[in-house]
Amino acid sequence: MNISRRIPQNMKHYFLCLFIVLTSMLSFATEKHNIKDYGAAGDGKTLDTEAINKAIMAAAEDGGGMVYFPAGTYLSYSIRLKSNIHLYLEAGAVLKAAGKNDGGVYDDPGTGAGNEYQDYGHSYWRNSLIWGEDLNNITISGPGTILGENLSRGFYDYQRWDEKGIPAGNLMWEGGGNKAIALKLCTNVVLKDFTIIKGGHFGILATGVDNFTIDNLKIDTNRDGIDVDVCKNVRISNCTVNSPNDDAIVLKSSFALGYARATENVTITNCQVSGYDVGTLIDGTFKTEEGHLVPDQEGPTGRIKFGTESNGGFKNISISNCVFDHSRGLALETVDGGLLEDVTINNITMRDLTNSPFFLRLAGRMRGPENTSIGELRRVNISNINVYNADSHFSSIVSGVPNHKIKDVRFSNINIWYKPLDSAKTQIQKVVPEHIETYPEPAKMGIMPSYGFFIRHAQNIEMHNINIYHLGEETRPALIFDDVDEVELFNVDAQKAKGAPVLRIKDSGNMEILGSKGLEEQTIRNITTGDYGT
Repeated sequence: MNISRRIPQNMKHYFLCLFIVLTSMLSFATEKHNIKDYGAAGDGKTLDTEAINKAIMAAAEDGGGMVYFPAGTYLSYSIRLKSNIHLYLEAGAVLKAAGKNDGGVYDDPGTGAGNEYQDYGHSYWRNSLIWGEDLNNITISGPGTILGENLSRGFYDYQRWDEKGIPAGNLMWEGGGNKAIALKLCTNVVLKDFTIIKGGHFGILATGVDNFTIDNLKIDTNRDGIDVDVCKNVRISNCTVNSPNDDAIVLKSSFALGYARATENVTITNCQVSGYDVGTLIDGTFKTEEGHLVPDQEGPTGRIKFGTESNGGFKNISISNCVFDHSRGLALETVDGGLLEDVTINNITMRDLTNSPFFLRLAGRMRGPENTSIGELRRVNISNINVYNADSHFSSIVSGVPNHKIKDVRFSNINIWYKPLDSAKTQIQKVVPEHIETYPEPAKMGIMPSYGFFIRHAQNIEMHNINIYHLGEETRPALIFDDVDEVELFNVDAQKAKGAPVLRIKDSGNMEILGSKGLEEQTIRNITTGDYGT
């Protein structure tokens, strides 16, 4: 029997097309640049830096292509990316950052930013394990691992402290590197599927990178996980970042390019962030046994944050479907003159938070060019949030500064359970310092006089369908509004503390209270100071 006669003509065409596609795929696979063909040993002892860079150069001279890392451990100093290059880390491939005694050095940092408006780590890119500047069409992908245990975590070695509690020692040896991946002024970049363990000061530092996709990464690191600085059109999705000693996913807008530029058009979705002990995300133990010696000495970090560098501001940002676990809460900060505006945050769950669930801060640190004006923080929508066991020392904070109010913020469909104060309750502040020029962090402001929300120097604040509870003894009001104009409280259920009002307002007015437990329905027109829900 002639089988071909029984295959319809359209199916013959289908099989022909399939054959052509498979043939082209096989041809592409044979054309990839295997780093072992360029001399890489992959034994974890031999330096493979030269072989890796040779493979990249060869691919670039061919017009681009894949540089392939088969299974093995590749010890390397700086790897220099080129345009149209795809680094692929196969399963079982480990790219290991070389150390001080491995026979070489990382690339010279270069001329850098040329100003001191941001820290050293944000000012240089070339002293990294993988770096690229002014490039197009870059991909790093595959199920392999980048191991950066020999990278510096910044200026201090935070494992050593002197008797006064001040960091001692400098981990950054001459010729050392401090970032796993650093990219500057690149376009069309994809980072996908790999793992970073102990990524140095930054697991990923992207500065001025546009059309940028980060997907399905696992990062278990000892400082920042992902830093997105003055970037545009960014998509971060399906990432798990554990970073007890600094922030997990952080948007910044520094002056590192020599001018103010916004970080804008960013989505962060389906991500998990945490502050467990380093390495315990990857091994699945999720331990909390170590003391987390972070730069500000204020406990595990591991959160999503905007700032601190904020010269250019943040615009058009969406965060959705994310989990915070054993970390600090969400922080939105603009303190260096930038605009932080048009932000939507939705469907977030947080558990065992070590400070404020929400920290919205407009201030005047002004680390940047002289005569820069204080920025603005406005048009923020935060909804569908569930928070359990948050540290009540700091409540949730929305704080501008005198004559510079945070504007147009809506909280809706939010449930928060705060754990009780410890023995530090005797330090509760009656007057919260403004701290206009200091580093923006909830702990810098001290223990809040309210346990739920502390809102100061703000305008047009809406709180709809809010439930606030305390899990133990509490003596403070649930809500404090200080110098706040135009407030709408609708269906706010704030558990009353013994001997304290539900709501305390100071120099605030134009407030509507509707359908809220423990609070009489009323409209407060004039600027007023008083207690409500006593």
